[in-house]
Amino acid sequence: MTDDTVASNEDPSASPADELAGRRLSDLLSASTSVIERLDLEVVLRRIVEAGMSLVGARYGALGVISRDGGLERFIHVGIDAPSADRIGHLPVGRGVLGAVITDREPIRVPHLASEPRSVGFPAHHPVMDSFLGVPVRVGDQIYGNLYLTEAKSGSFSAADQELVVALAATAGIAIENARMYDAARTREVWNATIADVMSAMLDLDGTNVLEVIASRVAALIDADLVAVAIPHGEDQLVLSTVYGLSAAELQGHAYAIEGTLTGRALRTRQALSIESEPEGTKFEGQPPLGPTVAIPLYAGDDALGVLMISRQPEGRSFTAADLEMAFSFAAQASIALEVVRAREDRKRAETTRDRARIARDLHDHVIQRLFGAGLALQAASATVHADASAAIEAQIDVIDATIKDIRTAIFALGSGERQGAKRFRDRALDVVAEISDSWPTPVRVSFVGPLDNVIAGGLDDDLVAVVRELLTNVAKHAQAESVDVVIQLSDDTVELSVTDDGVGIPEGAARSGLANIAERARLRSGSCDIVSSARTGTAVRWRAPIRASNGHPQ
Repeated sequence: MTDDTVASNEDPSASPADELAGRRLSDLLSASTSVIERLDLEVVLRRIVEAGMSLVGARYGALGVISRDGGLERFIHVGIDAPSADRIGHLPVGRGVLGAVITDREPIRVPHLASEPRSVGFPAHHPVMDSFLGVPVRVGDQIYGNLYLTEAKSGSFSAADQELVVALAATAGIAIENARMYDAARTREVWNATIADVMSAMLDLDGTNVLEVIASRVAALIDADLVAVAIPHGEDQLVLSTVYGLSAAELQGHAYAIEGTLTGRALRTRQALSIESEPEGTKFEGQPPLGPTVAIPLYAGDDALGVLMISRQPEGRSFTAADLEMAFSFAAQASIALEVVRAREDRKRAETTRDRARIARDLHDHVIQRLFGAGLALQAASATVHADASAAIEAQIDVIDATIKDIRTAIFALGSGERQGAKRFRDRALDVVAEISDSWPTPVRVSFVGPLDNVIAGGLDDDLVAVVRELLTNVAKHAQAESVDVVIQLSDDTVELSVTDDGVGIPEGAARSGLANIAERARLRSGSCDIVSSARTGTAVRWRAPIRASNGHPQ
């Protein structure tokens, strides 16, 4: 080997074309590295655009993500500042030459957009763009989106530029797939944390609204603008019982038709469903504009409890396949937890029923018998003393008899328990008494006589509760009474309500609209309402109605 040969190997000559190719390869490796070094999908998409612009010297770049219907779901653009983008208005939807890249599924390179037949021009305030290069970005066998580059610094894009961008797009597809897998894993992590938190909270509940707990926990953990629970109301309506987020105050308690809505379909199919936006014609009055939405049916066994709706605003990030998968898992596990909560509540009710039965037996077998024995002993003693003492003993015997009657009423109430999950009439009446007389110095004496909870229905219970409320409100406002008695009793086929007080009576000329209302209630039920009042003895109101009218329409 000669010295000349060695010198030639150490200092080889390279053509300008080789140097350019080397630089382009180096630039491609640098661009590919910048794309694949991040896992956050939003960052990856923007890096792809920036890398493409840097690689071929483009002034503007964008990446359009293709939606399920073939249009553009998202449009990430670089080179146009925010104020200019705001003046342009809505982002492209995939028409013209942009749409051609979508439909052709092949690269398109155009030296002058103005002379391109497929170009549809630009909207107002859009910067001038001449040269164009569009390349599809594939993820596996699917086209994820398209990389668009415009305004080449050299005047137009070359075939070599196209080759570089196609190579970058291949790397970009791998980076997007990795980012999507990472995003799906992170989504599952968030959902799993949400499921664990909700299940833990539900299993610790004690009489709390479980659907409200579900909605509040999901709202706190899931990235959403609106979280609501819609519960069935009648045969063909849903009511938004719990709402968090967007327009919560306006939507709370809103009722709407089941037919044609996403929540209705989720309830009917018992599957978690998702849409990108609520179609026109299915929105109810007052509903804010909604974007991507997931509806998750909530069941306890075969009983439909409601639908959990999670929504983002229009143009918000779509719910992914991982979101939908985890939402369905959430629905299944929530249903199991709801069954556990229901079983626990049933067990508590059974224990309460057993305790009531035991207390009722003890009152009957011990307390009443002892009182009855004491009454008999007092009766025997009254015959052996003088008249004044005998009268006092007889008065105490009457008190014992009244006490026995009250205890028997309490025994019946304890034995009745809750009827079909609804609040009993006695409890409703006592709630009204407690509500109105809470601050009174002397408690109201309330007596129930007969099996009221078994026979009062058909709206008569509502009338009786309304009359009690009206009469006690009048006492509170006007009577200045020290003692008030309320007695509700059955007499044959009639229920009678008596409210008496020792107040100042009803003054002459006082407005009687409330009393007229309760008299009208009695008349509509073929009953009666008698009022006796004086400044010396107070006021006594006796309201009566036949039981038979409670089982049909008021007469």
